[in-house]
Amino acid sequence: MDYANRCRRIANGYYNQGLEKAKIRDLSGAAECLKKSLHFHKYQTEARNLLGLIYYEMGETAESLVQWIISLNLQPADNRAEEYIRRIQGKLGRLDAESQNIRKYNQSLALAKAGNDDLAILQLNRVVEINPHFVKAHLVLAILYMRRGDYTKAGKSLYKVLQIDKSHPKALWYMSIAKAHTGRAEVERKKLNNAFSHRQMQDDDIILPPTYKETTGWITIINIMVGLALGAAVIWFLVMPAMERQLNHLHNEEMTKVLEQVNQKSLALSALEEEKAAMEAERNDAMTNLQAMEENEQGVVLQYQRLVQILKAYEAQDMNTVAAVYSDMDTSLITDQQSAAVVEEIRNYMETEGFQVLANLGNAARDGGNQEEALSYYQKSLNIKGDNPQVIYDMALIYQAREERDQANELFGQVIMNFPNTDLASLAKEARGY
Repeated sequence: MDYANRCRRIANGYYNQGLEKAKIRDLSGAAECLKKSLHFHKYQTEARNLLGLIYYEMGETAESLVQWIISLNLQPADNRAEEYIRRIQGKLGRLDAESQNIRKYNQSLALAKAGNDDLAILQLNRVVEINPHFVKAHLVLAILYMRRGDYTKAGKSLYKVLQIDKSHPKALWYMSIAKAHTGRAEVERKKLNNAFSHRQMQDDDIILPPTYKETTGWITIINIMVGLALGAAVIWFLVMPAMERQLNHLHNEEMTKVLEQVNQKSLALSALEEEKAAMEAERNDAMTNLQAMEENEQGVVLQYQRLVQILKAYEAQDMNTVAAVYSDMDTSLITDQQSAAVVEEIRNYMETEGFQVLANLGNAARDGGNQEEALSYYQKSLNIKGDNPQVIYDMALIYQAREERDQANELFGQVIMNFPNTDLASLAKEARGY
């Protein structure tokens, strides 16, 4: 058996293990098996699609899209990943909502690291309310609750994780800590001991029946009446005076405590007012920081959407769309290794051929009379390849036609200085009046 066939057999074995674990909701164990399967055979699209479904079930939509995009790129035909992506894209606003939710999760992590646990918990509760299957958010929320000593709420968050992934190792570990602090672990241990502590009856064990004494009805009535009389006398002469003294003592103690508390409240009122004002200022600063983070952060999911558009356009040989969509991408937000490799291939194409596609789109827009669109395409082309004298010269001509002489002269000067021995440099000198 050659090396390739052996790797495929090992990959199929790990895939089958992952499938069995997924059926019993051991999602973390299934994910590990599927990653090993892909390590031995990256073209195992069934394993990659199942891994994407597991990520989606655990609330990580972006990671699931990554796996399905790679799967679709490796097997464009007859691939269920295309249907999964279409379903997510078909839900209006779903990707935007997921992007906003990821942004809030990242903000919560930053707040937790900065020590703002209250704001982080508030933000994480909103995250899991929008996406109840977001396992990572539930785990962070449980850690923050445990850090505050609220192990009951931590246990509730961990229970939700174990409903999604019953064998999640971190959730099981945190749950053991929460049970130990709430007494739940001791209760479960006693129940387990009681379940296996039944003693079998021996032959010499004797069951003694209860004894009784036969009495007549009149004697029973007389005994009851005498008992009631004695009980009433004891209560009247002994119990009532003692209870009255005890109640008076308790009343006096309670009044003393109330007066002390009133004095303490009066003394601390001014301090509480100052503390309240300081907390309000801190809250306003925190909300301002949150708003700034939301405005400045770009959506990771949006970049993966554009990557999907590029791949589909690339398969359709629609290079104009490939170049136009790529020019609007922020490739720095795509950080996983496999997707980054795809982006690197697209970048190589753009640096060798794609910049000219953008320049041609600019020429078409210019010939159609749309100068603004032409300038936009020319600038995108220069962002990829900045040493293109023809594009610089064409931009300068548009600015000259619009009588924006400063911009036109600056671009003509770039052609003259950077490309002095070309025909375009001579034309630029004439355009400037040299």
